[in-house]
Amino acid sequence: MTEKKDNRIRSGVVTSAVGIACNTALAAAKISVGALFGLVSVMADGFNNLSDCGSSIVSLVSFCISGKPADKEHPYGHKLAEYIAAMITGFLVLFLAVELLRSSVEKIISGETPTEALAAYIVLAVSVVIKAGMFVLYRIMAKRLSSEALRAAATDSLCDCIATSAVIAGIVILQFTGFAADGWMGILIALFIVWQGLKILAEASSKLLGSAPDAELTEKIKGIIKAGDGVLGMHDLRVYSYGKGVAFATVHIEMDAALPSLTSHTIIDGIEHKVKEETGVELTAHYDPVDLSDQQALELEKEIRGIIQSEADGLEMHDFRFIRGASNKVVFDVGVPYDCKRTDTDLRQDITEKVSTLGYQCFITVDRE
Repeated sequence: MTEKKDNRIRSGVVTSAVGIACNTALAAAKISVGALFGLVSVMADGFNNLSDCGSSIVSLVSFCISGKPADKEHPYGHKLAEYIAAMITGFLVLFLAVELLRSSVEKIISGETPTEALAAYIVLAVSVVIKAGMFVLYRIMAKRLSSEALRAAATDSLCDCIATSAVIAGIVILQFTGFAADGWMGILIALFIVWQGLKILAEASSKLLGSAPDAELTEKIKGIIKAGDGVLGMHDLRVYSYGKGVAFATVHIEMDAALPSLTSHTIIDGIEHKVKEETGVELTAHYDPVDLSDQQALELEKEIRGIIQSEADGLEMHDFRFIRGASNKVVFDVGVPYDCKRTDTDLRQDITEKVSTLGYQCFITVDRE
């Protein structure tokens, strides 16, 4: 496992280093040619590559940080550093877009006509080829290493291909029509880069805030749990991610209360180990005993479950308890999908009123899940 982790870090560092070298060379060539011949879009494209160099450095640092083992201050490891790196890349892209937009507007206002230059065509054409190659490299390595930082770099490289192609188009328009499209192309490129920067930020920030777990992973965990010996049902499965390859989960597992406690513990312990082996997720399971010998409670649970399911699509009931006494009480949780439009108070009130007609007091906990 350690060797695999070391290889991942090494591959990420090498990929980022290649990006730094390529972007530095392209930035130097474009800024020089742009300044020499008065082509603001070429110069701006060079500064774009300079910012890409910065994002490659961020990716390189993030691989070094994310590869560090867990410690006292960070017991869940440092994998989230890659999401932070992706966000920094997004901010760099937006900063570039603002600067490009400003210089393009100034170019249009000044009305300066740039000088045509064969050198500009050569530099830009070479840039498109190199950036296309970098996009392929980043894309392949992002998939292989499951890296958000490299995925953001791949998107950025694709943007550069499109942006540089637009710069070439602007120079061609100038050559054949005399229309100074340099500044206008710069504005179009800037707006496109803004869109890509916002997209990178949205994806990275969503994962840092705690986005929904991968549906395929969730279904796999559910399948392992339900296949366990003696498992009657499960609920409240929650998966928490702390970066690629670092995930934890909690769940409630329902089992026959008549089974010996040691037997139930052994089964649940086996399920936790199997989930870890097959998915890499650290699962902690809570044991919920179900009394299968209490027919009155089972029939009442079935009747109340029907009431709940009639209230809205996707509702489910769990943790049902029937408390006998002077006034019979039922206690249960209602699982409500996040997309259900009805409020928790409204659902709780309607369900309570319907259950009361059966002659029972009810205490309901509503879970959005």
